[in-house]
Amino acid sequence: MALAMKPACERCENGLAMDGEVYICSYECTFCPTCAKALASLCPNCGGELVARPRRDAGPMFA
Repeated sequence: MALAMKPACERCENGLAMDGEVYICSYECTFCPTCAKALASLCPNCGGELVARPRRDAGPMFA
């Protein structure tokens, strides 16, 4: 099961780059860096920790 790469912040609705800095909780709630900082790195939906979302390589999945 792949990580859901949501295209917008759940708080401010600004767009998020797939290779940019983005924060998620264990339920994949997704926030931009500004909102994550304003939320003190705590998800307002579940109370979980917001951590940096891993980035995907834009190249082919398998070499």
